Amino acid sequence: MPATGRPLATERTESIMRTTLDLAQEIGYAKLSIEGVAARAGVGKHTIYRRWPSKGALFLDAVLSLNQSDLEYPDTGDIRADLRAQIHAAVDLLGRPPLGPLYRALLGEAQHDPAVAASLNERFIVPQAEKTVARMRRSMDGGQLAPDLDLDLVMEILSGPLYFRFLISQEPLTHERVDRVLDVLFTGLAPRSSQDAPRQ
Repeated sequence: MPATGRPLATERTESIMRTTLDLAQEIGYAKLSIEGVAARAGVGKHTIYRRWPSKGALFLDAVLSLNQSDLEYPDTGDIRADLRAQIHAAVDLLGRPPLGPLYRALLGEAQHDPAVAASLNERFIVPQAEKTVARMRRSMDGGQLAPDLDLDLVMEILSGPLYFRFLISQEPLTHERVDRVLDVLFTGLAPRSSQDAPRQ
């Protein structure tokens, strides 16, 4: 039993994932290999294959092992402020190493590996989307948002411009860009009476 009291298998798993992240940052995901990870971690490649069926599966677990606690939603009662705070936190994480480049590589791998795509959706993308929808639903119930909104569609419209920058144009993700997206989106999200009210 290790001095920390944790099982050896747990420590070995964490060591392999840390090694995977280190190597991916050093040489890029395309050059990453199970053999390279095994050599750096000091284990046999069969030890890795017993835990993960592919390089993509190993990389998925390694990336998702990074701390995501900053992506929890605040609930101050102001939906616009809460969305801004949460998306600013996400942009800060994605805009700097290690998570940004690693997450971009993971999304790329998901386009080629259906198992990785399914697991990424189940473990990260869908839960994050559900948090967004749940936060908006509470605001809808409180009268801050129009009562007939398709919240799943709103979530897609909200995240689409940010993923476009992150994956397609690869322009910087900034707080200012997030604020502009929210400004445009919330023009159409307010209850009808608020939209019809005369401007002061």
